[in-house]
Amino acid sequence: MTAPPDYAWLYSRTRAGRARGPQGARALLDLPAPGGLGSPDTRFQSIRVIGTNGKGSTCAMLEAGLLAAGARVGRFTSPHLHAYEERVRLDGVNLGPARTHAFIEWAKVHAPDAAFFDLTLALACQVFAEGGVEVAVMEAGVGGLSDATQTLTNVAAVALTNVDLDHTGVLGATVAEIARDKAGAARPGVPLLTTAVGTALEVVREVAGATGAPLLTPQTQPELFALPHAPRLAGAHQHANAALAAATLRTLGYGAGVEAALKASHPVRLERLSVDGKTVLLDGAHNPHATRALALAVPRADVLLFGNLARKDTAATLEPLLALAPLRVFTAPGDLATPPWELAARYGGTACPDPAEALAHALALTPPGGTLLVAGSLYLAAGARAQLDRPRELAILSSALDR
Repeated sequence: MTAPPDYAWLYSRTRAGRARGPQGARALLDLPAPGGLGSPDTRFQSIRVIGTNGKGSTCAMLEAGLLAAGARVGRFTSPHLHAYEERVRLDGVNLGPARTHAFIEWAKVHAPDAAFFDLTLALACQVFAEGGVEVAVMEAGVGGLSDATQTLTNVAAVALTNVDLDHTGVLGATVAEIARDKAGAARPGVPLLTTAVGTALEVVREVAGATGAPLLTPQTQPELFALPHAPRLAGAHQHANAALAAATLRTLGYGAGVEAALKASHPVRLERLSVDGKTVLLDGAHNPHATRALALAVPRADVLLFGNLARKDTAATLEPLLALAPLRVFTAPGDLATPPWELAARYGGTACPDPAEALAHALALTPPGGTLLVAGSLYLAAGARAQLDRPRELAILSSALDR
């Protein structure tokens, strides 16, 4: 029996002050054989998916469309919700833990100083090359030019969802600065497709022109981005993600997969669950752009359960959601969260630092037939999703809170 992967070692591989960028990933991928990876990213085509929000949904739709069109497909995304292996998928199936174990043991010997994201990217590329992948959907971590996925050598298309303020400490203080970094993923002769608008689109157009990348947008090629019907994923914002996925599939000759792409699902993207006759809406919206879109998609709720990481602009992220629900429960989705008692004091509501207790309390406040909205962090939404899969434990916790 294979030992479980040493996830603790892998998660401890921080950048430790090193600059972001493709250099570390490139050095890791180019480690020569025997013993090294031998540049596996040269053996399959990549679709780079970049943007402030909507990357995960777009990746899910692209994966579904490519599979339906008959391609052998890899998918690399982050973060994971429940298990590390969600980050690397081959033909729609998560990587097995045994493969993770083997890679970690290799990395301990051959790449002990490599960063976590670079290691995960290298694992994905190795798995895709060994698995005979034709097209891999590769989600950027942060940015475009400054992201490790910039190192990928065989890029067939770049799909840029949108640009707004997030990761300002890394990418820039303005939408224009952030757009310039993301648009830096453009490559000569490689289609750059985007549903970005406004200032961001102006910057993307400038960078694409200077780079020699064909720029495809809903304004210039409306038929390419047209949808036969709404996507399965809820919310008006998903229409733009679906249009981008459809246009990318058509551009690369996989238009037969558009219908399957529109039927794709993705966890905690306005995911609707039913718990004892109550509706729970789970969404990973964690920045102002995402919560503004969420507020448009959810006209009202009875209770809001919210938690946000302190490095985010918590006030601006929370503001669009305040009018949705009269009752609020604030929690901490990690050690680096904005203190929930500060949020409760400022905006009114209850502070429950433990997310499990916060969910139980929020459900107890939700009336029969009512709606609970969980948002502010992918980690919070993922934790709530896992907890709701264990109804007996939730009932016991609710009972304990009532006493």
